[in-house]
Amino acid sequence: MACLTSVIEPLRAANEISDQGVFGWTLISESGPRVTSSAGVVFEADATLADDCALDYLLLLSAPSIRFADDKTPALLRRIARHGVIPGAISGGVFPLVRSGVANRAPLSVHWCYAAAFASEFPDMPFSDRTIEIDPRCVTASGAAAAFDLALHLIDAKLGHAIATEVACWFQHPMMRKEGVHQIVPAPGTDGASTDLPPLVARAIELFTRDLAEPVPMADIADALGITPRHLERSFKRATGQNPTGYFRHLRMKAARQIVMYSDDRMGDVAAAVGYSSVQAFAKHYRNTFGLSPQEDRKRINLYRVEGNLPVPSV
Repeated sequence: MACLTSVIEPLRAANEISDQGVFGWTLISESGPRVTSSAGVVFEADATLADDCALDYLLLLSAPSIRFADDKTPALLRRIARHGVIPGAISGGVFPLVRSGVANRAPLSVHWCYAAAFASEFPDMPFSDRTIEIDPRCVTASGAAAAFDLALHLIDAKLGHAIATEVACWFQHPMMRKEGVHQIVPAPGTDGASTDLPPLVARAIELFTRDLAEPVPMADIADALGITPRHLERSFKRATGQNPTGYFRHLRMKAARQIVMYSDDRMGDVAAAVGYSSVQAFAKHYRNTFGLSPQEDRKRINLYRVEGNLPVPSV
């Protein structure tokens, strides 16, 4: 719901400020007239995908776990894209976007809380941790605030920077983030974000998370940074209150939970995706972190989804 309104409201404001009807929007559902958001608010769609709508962009909004209701939908989306409509997605909508085959290997922005699940389902599909990706073939925004930035870019392109700035000020949006800005990620064990971490610790995390399936030994990370393992451990303790081993294990568990939540992968595959050769060791660490086994966690999530078909969680 926030992703939808974050695109529409800046465009409405731009029309009002400029006194021009430059932007319009149509709410399109896959097949039915009513769509219920993850917050339980019902939206009345103006059209379905099968209707002939004059569009410049078609932005998909959904939770990662939602599948198309009709097997013909991917082909319909590809046909719409072939006729000059630029496809795109906000937040979890990037999953059905790629499943439909319309992404065409364009740069994709994937929210950090979906990144591990995305990499697991689409291992050959490149993606970035940038807040937005704007390409002539496809546009993507990682979340609701990023969708607002995407709308500001559309306004800037059509009406100029002065109007885009005034729209941002209307909504007390602090600034229009440029392309290439990276997402802010919470730093486990601290009260801050990844941007608050010391450069040495941030660089160590970057090296470790490049491939969670093949965890880099602490000694190799220290060597790559030109420091001793002891120095690395002291730096992590000061910045996060944890040693590197514990911190990285937490990162692996968070990534594993994404895959448990947003895929049907076997637990052996989930374990391997985050660098565990033993499913038993993986399950033990998962339970220690979240208080239940990965199987129990998936069952809990799926039971909740059945109630009103609400995705869990939605960003």
